[in-house]
Amino acid sequence: MRGNLGRRDTPSLHNWPPQPLSPAMSLLKVSGTKLVDEAGNEVVLRGAGLGGWMNMENFISGYPGCEYQIRDALAQTIGQEKSDFFFDKFLEYFFLEDDAKFFSTLGLNCIRLPFNYHHFEDDMNPRVLKESGFKHLDRVIELCAANNIYTILDLHTAPGGQNTDWHSDHGGHIANFWNHKDFQDRTIWLWEQLAAHYKDNKWIAGYNPLNEPTDPTHTRLVAFYNRLHTAIRAVDPAHVIFLDGNTFASDFSHFGDAHKNWDNTAYSIHDYSSFGFPKAPEAYEGTEAQGRRMRRSYEKKREWMDARGLCVWNGEWGPVYARKQYDGDATDAINVTRYHVLKDQLAIYNHDRLSWSIWLYKDIGFQGMVHVATTTPYMTLFEKFLAKKHRLAVDAWGADDTAVQHVYKPLIDHIIEEIPEGNRNLYPHPVWRLSDRITRLSRNMLVAEFLVKEWADHFVGKSLEELDEIAASFKFASCNKREGLNKILTDNAKLVA
Repeated sequence: MRGNLGRRDTPSLHNWPPQPLSPAMSLLKVSGTKLVDEAGNEVVLRGAGLGGWMNMENFISGYPGCEYQIRDALAQTIGQEKSDFFFDKFLEYFFLEDDAKFFSTLGLNCIRLPFNYHHFEDDMNPRVLKESGFKHLDRVIELCAANNIYTILDLHTAPGGQNTDWHSDHGGHIANFWNHKDFQDRTIWLWEQLAAHYKDNKWIAGYNPLNEPTDPTHTRLVAFYNRLHTAIRAVDPAHVIFLDGNTFASDFSHFGDAHKNWDNTAYSIHDYSSFGFPKAPEAYEGTEAQGRRMRRSYEKKREWMDARGLCVWNGEWGPVYARKQYDGDATDAINVTRYHVLKDQLAIYNHDRLSWSIWLYKDIGFQGMVHVATTTPYMTLFEKFLAKKHRLAVDAWGADDTAVQHVYKPLIDHIIEEIPEGNRNLYPHPVWRLSDRITRLSRNMLVAEFLVKEWADHFVGKSLEELDEIAASFKFASCNKREGLNKILTDNAKLVA
């Protein structure tokens, strides 16, 4: 029988609506396949990721390339003082009390908090803790606690880059975290600091210490997790540790019996369905065959855990959505289909009483539960630039490359013609196909790099008051709610609390 998070064929309804909690939330722990509170009662976490906040991402907030590139460019363009002011206000306004209150009304109980190591350490001054990094992280954890919301701390960006993609903020496609021991040592040092700071906070559900690793050897990751577990446990013996699988949290096949060395540990999959994105393999209609394909993808990711009776958490998942300004009259029909995908994924998760955090809470209109209104100062300032970014397909996430396919096809054809078939599938294949690798390097890194200064130039001549207004575009009051998505999540929370 499959190990899972307390699998039940008939989901139960309890604790609805959400009840007021005591000032000290019960510390969570792993018990077999379940997360439980201190009294041993099962707790199923359902929530979202606060992506694009303390780890900014290009498709979420509208910039090109990587976060370090736009931060450097803005400092060069308008000066360090104004740049620091803008980014600090952005971090403040992105999640405030209104956000926490709204989130709690949906019946959701957990927010995953992705953050960038740059907030806590400088590359040119390693192993010197920047206390300023705790300013906004502590603030949001406290806001969530005040609204009965657990948080999970997610190191989304580690020194050297733990994966091959833009969101690990190193600007390339080589995950050098795995090639230089000092990057790993610094990450362990950082988690020792974080664990010391948060070890007594029961509102924190646990630590997710390395987002979406891509270790091409499949062996260095397990060795690193052994070191990491030992280091965290020496400081904090109590909090749950959520460990991502290799290859973007999809592959545990090389973990062997490593779990025997790790206590109070859950295992994180990321379960995006191709049916929820542009270029889906076929139009999604929820057929039996499509349902089998969706379940098979999900079950394969958790196969290692199920064979051993281990606890599973789905740290990221969810479709993206069409936008009127780009998809026109087809927008509503596309989104009805995406909601169908969403509901069918939830049905699978509910069957297993799976804990999850959907990706994501807030953005500029592509995937968030709430999104910045097009009439705000930020969106009007960048309207033409965002349209250009969309046309050039310089963001990797859910890109529509219709307008530029003719540019890159000759390069793809050239490599197919010149490179033997057996040599084309480089890691992280099969997650990255040949065309994905080519477009990641050429579009999403090279072309995007040329757009960074153009993004920063939009801020030239802006006063502090104007910069504040631009940043304030990300306030909850300036956002629209994705009502279809939020209703589905709320209705689901009523079914499985």
